[in-house]
Amino acid sequence: MKTGHPSKKDYVFVSIQLLLFAAYIVPFKIIHLNINTWLKHSGLALMVLGLILGVIALLQINTKISPFPTPTLQSTLLTTGAFNIGRHPIYTGILAITLGYAVYNASLFKFIIFVLLLILFYFKSNYEEQLLLEKFPEYATYKIKTRRFI
Repeated sequence: MKTGHPSKKDYVFVSIQLLLFAAYIVPFKIIHLNINTWLKHSGLALMVLGLILGVIALLQINTKISPFPTPTLQSTLLTTGAFNIGRHPIYTGILAITLGYAVYNASLFKFIIFVLLLILFYFKSNYEEQLLLEKFPEYATYKIKTRRFI
């Protein structure tokens, strides 16, 4: 597969992701969970850590960012900084933020959306990694040494 141009699969992944993001911000409560105050505050801490990780990764990617799994033509393989502790630090940051806010909000609905995002990011990252292996043969070694998510 030629890299640089998003495929139909790219659009499907991004569309599902956007739908899940939209669902996440809907103020819908299935059941209000009883969560201890210390755990709620842990959710806030997780959100902050996720935000920091995501911002660092975005700054590292700089102008080569794309919402699509297909690597851009000008992309380079990043293995340092945020990418040294996880192959997909932006996905990890988003997951940390959504889980943290679900806990803070004591929202089962938001937790379900988090789980759906986790499943989506697992499959999206598998697809992305196939493409990265085609573009960067050294990705195989990086993949062995570094976790997918933190």
